[in-house]
Amino acid sequence: MKMNRKPGWMWTGCLAGLLAISAVAQQQPSTGARVVEEIVARVNNRIITLSDLQQAREALRQEITRSCPGCTPQQIEERFQQEEKNLLRDLIDNALLIQRGEDLGINVEPQVINQLDSIRQRNNIATMEEFERAVTQATGMAFEDYKEQIRNQILTQMVIRQEVVREVQVTREDVEKYYQEHKSDFIRPEQVLLSEIFLSTEGKSAEEVAEVEKKANELLEQVRQGADFAELAKRHSNGATAQRGGELGSFERSQLSKEIADRVFNLRRGQVTDVIRTQGGFLILRVDDRFEAGLQPVDKVEGEITNILYNQRIPDALRRYVERLRSESYIYVKPGYSDTAAVANTIIEEVQPKKEDEESDKKDKKKKNEERPRDDSAKRNRP
Repeated sequence: MKMNRKPGWMWTGCLAGLLAISAVAQQQPSTGARVVEEIVARVNNRIITLSDLQQAREALRQEITRSCPGCTPQQIEERFQQEEKNLLRDLIDNALLIQRGEDLGINVEPQVINQLDSIRQRNNIATMEEFERAVTQATGMAFEDYKEQIRNQILTQMVIRQEVVREVQVTREDVEKYYQEHKSDFIRPEQVLLSEIFLSTEGKSAEEVAEVEKKANELLEQVRQGADFAELAKRHSNGATAQRGGELGSFERSQLSKEIADRVFNLRRGQVTDVIRTQGGFLILRVDDRFEAGLQPVDKVEGEITNILYNQRIPDALRRYVERLRSESYIYVKPGYSDTAAVANTIIEEVQPKKEDEESDKKDKKKKNEERPRDDSAKRNRP
């Protein structure tokens, strides 16, 4: 029994795919055994090396290949050439956001621990020791370097949330205006908006399957007792939707198997199904919302429109924010390399490796398990 489209419970649990959670611009090289090499840019007290740029290029190519399985090699190369020109810009912007997070004193260690544990559970890995080995085998990097990627990713997200998103405003008038201008977008057939918790049984013995079923029923009971469905999905679901709290999206009746459609279309908003046995595991579905056929009233789609408007406005707000950080910072780019977002006062000069860069790398490695200290921004901004 399965749905017509391919949601999370059909996911095979490829570890390598799940481990690639850091954005390309947030890729950082392994600090183990780094040699002094060509420095292509300096961002205040941070450096970006040629190997940083090369790793970002490789990560970009892999991401394009993964996200476009039907693309021809030529299409992949064309997209790579289009996006590759902005890689140094992204590395510089990311360094600025990380520095800003440190200046703000944002502590993300609890989120880092939760994220790592969530990834471990979604991959059905019993202990953190086994997870550390799996990370190294899948990525070729030291676990502390992988952890640093997670930390930097969360830190930049927190900075964007605190410094950028809260400054973006979407009013009721904005929502009404968008609704009136796009009414045809909200004429829809009957639909349900679903979230899932999926527990995989792939490769498990009969005894292990019984344990998975028991866990699924325990999670269902927690949900019915008032536990946060999204949080349970993030921590326990094996589906690819776990990172977004189990959100699957909207479905028409015709997009679901008859048995599942009969279950979910008979539920009210916020209700959950019983545990459903599928070919690959055990599934719990929640109806997040319902839409009757026809033109949806504005109140019904207000949240959707608000998200659309935020997604339209945040990129420009983020670009303006990063440009301000750039104008307040010292950014040096080696001739021959292109920073596509360089502001007028960016200093372009060749930067030779310095002894303190090598020493800084050694110190950083010793502090991997410690919370990063805040930079003294006054000292940092001296050239």
